[in-house]
This record gives sequence, structure tokens and C-alpha cells, in this order.
Amino acid sequence: MTNPTVLPGATLGVLGGGQLGRMFVHAAQSLGYRTAVLDPDADSPAGLVSHLHVRCGYLDADGLAQMGACAAITTEFENVPAQALTALGEKLPCAPEGASVAVCQDRAAEKAHFVACGVPCAPHAVIETPEQLAAVADALLPGILKTARLGYDGKGQVRVATRAELARAWDELQRVPCVLEKMLPLAFEVSVIVARGRDGAVVALPVQRNLHRDGILAVTEAPAPGVTDALAAQALANAQRIAEGLGYVGVLCVEFFVLQDCSLVANEMAPRPHNSGHYSIDACDVSQFELQVRCMAGLPLVAPRLHSSAVMLNILGDLWFDERGCERTPAWDRVLALPGAHLHLYGKTSARRGRKMGHLTITAATPQAARETALAACAVLGLPAY
Repeated sequence: MTNPTVLPGATLGVLGGGQLGRMFVHAAQSLGYRTAVLDPDADSPAGLVSHLHVRCGYLDADGLAQMGACAAITTEFENVPAQALTALGEKLPCAPEGASVAVCQDRAAEKAHFVACGVPCAPHAVIETPEQLAAVADALLPGILKTARLGYDGKGQVRVATRAELARAWDELQRVPCVLEKMLPLAFEVSVIVARGRDGAVVALPVQRNLHRDGILAVTEAPAPGVTDALAAQALANAQRIAEGLGYVGVLCVEFFVLQDCSLVANEMAPRPHNSGHYSIDACDVSQFELQVRCMAGLPLVAPRLHSSAVMLNILGDLWFDERGCERTPAWDRVLALPGAHLHLYGKTSARRGRKMGHLTITAATPQAARETALAACAVLGLPAY
């Protein structure tokens, strides 16, 4: 199937209606495209701002037929059934394709892909049977047991120090297929967001440094402090190798651990724009969401330029509750009084603890200035300093 360039005025479709879909829709609409969202939630953040919202399950035949009228398709989260993308990909361009998403949906397949690409990752073992559990090498402990599928933001993960704890953890996870990863001496975490076109052209956002709390991204800094030019080049090269190995088309995020000896190991990847790249909306001349549009539409890829130093703070639903558990509205007026503050709320109808409600990006002329203002924002919102 030929994939002609899809010019503005056409309709671009996205499977999934969360905040990533919402920001994709904004980017597509700013370029002059119409948009369609498939998501079963009537109040989905993306559906509320799209030209068309197809409200059904991801494998609903009628819904997929409606999305088949789009000029191109993408996805906004990795747990959309890969077969939905594969089915649509038989009729129209999909970026990414179902086969690529299927690898990202399975930690065992993901780790195997890293190895096949020659990209270092943590020592690990796949556990699908009691025999594989018994055969786990002692050298992998202590480790983290992760479900092979449907895990994100720290969900489906259990830290284990002994074989007995490992066995109990596998029982707790209902003995679903899992991957046990050896715990490594971590210094910090970085991520790389690349965009790859159908012609093999690749561009990337700057390497960004990330801080997680309770398995959820809390802070992203760009440029990444403590990352040498050599380490950044290695991370970019590894991410590009991973994308090329998949024949990937679209935006791909690869998360890396930087170990205490300054070596780099791949942690996981996401076949979509990523939370750690949200700062690009305000700090780069081309955001990760515009890159997503360009990839699926076959438009030229231009390398994003970081025009401002940036710190992104994730905003979770916890901020809507005081210490007594009473609901409140965060002090957005005080936050927006800070220089370089860019508030993005996702339009979700209710706040829950741990739920991603938005993000705040602070831009400034220097990394130090961005950090100082971000710390002031943390103080206003009651977020811990970093």
C-alpha cells in the first residue's frame, strides 16, 4: 500500500482519548487537520475537543469502520489492542503499526528486542511457568517482578529480595507472565523521544532527565543535568537503533537508567508521545505532538530546537485534597504569577489521588532559573522539592 502525504484539511484519527490524545488533537488542529477520536468514555479529554468522537470499544467493528474513513491513524497509549491498529493498517497509514505496538505491550518481547538490537538492558528472566520460577538465577535477586503486560506508572510491579518473596509476589500477581529484572545501582533516569518517518528519517528531542515518585513521573528537566555530551549521544543512538530495529514509524520514547558507573541501560519504551516530553509544547519550536502529526501524515520531519530551559512538574489529583482529605482548588493564580509558568490541565471531570490531571512547565533562559522558579511552584502547590 502506498502512503501518500496527507495534507492539512484531511482527518487524522487517534485510538484512545486520554490527555495524550487531547494534546495530539490540539497539535493536529493547529496545523489545520480535522480529528477523530475513538474512545469508549463519553467524557474522554481528547473526545471533548475533537471534531468527531467515536464512542465504542477499540475492537468494535462499526467503530473501526468509522475510523477507517480517516486519512491516517495513530494511538495515544500502548494498551490499545494492537490488532485494532493492524486492521486499520490494511486500509490506511498507521503510525505506529500494530506489530510495533505489540512488542511494546509485552515486556518479554521488549527486552528481547533490546537484546537483538545490541542495546544493553537489565539482566532479567521471563517467568511464565513454575519451572521457570524455580530456574531463576540467584544473581537476579534482589530484583523487581513486573507483569509482562498492562503495567504502567508503577502498576504490576513488586520488589523482591529473596526466592520466597519472589514466589509470593508471583502468586500475588495471579501467576500471569512476568519479567524479573535485577535491581541495579541507579544514579538517575533519562528518556529519549525520537520521531521516525516512513522514509527512515529520524529526529529527536533533547535528552531529558526524569524523577519518579511511587512509579509515576514527577519531574522532567531539559536540558538534562548531569548528562554529558557522550552519554546523550549514546542514548540517542540506542533509541534510534531500537526504532530502526522495529521498522518503527511515529513517535517513540525510550527510558534509560544511568547507573552509578555512568553506564546506560534501556528500561522500557512507549510507542507514543510520553509524559517526559510534554515540556516540548512550551520549550521547543516543534513539540512531540506535532512530530506525531508529521509522522502519520508523511510530512517532513524537522529537528526540534530547545529554545528555553525547562522543568516540567506532573500534576496529580492529590493536589485537589487538603491534609484532611477535603476537596479544594489548587492556587493556580499564584502559580500563574510565576515567570515562565505554563499550565496545562487535561479537562478530566474528577480528581483522584494518583490520577494525572495536568502538568506545569516552567521555561527560563537558563537551567538554574527554571529550577528556581519550579521550586517556587512546588512550594505554592505543596509538592516536595527535588
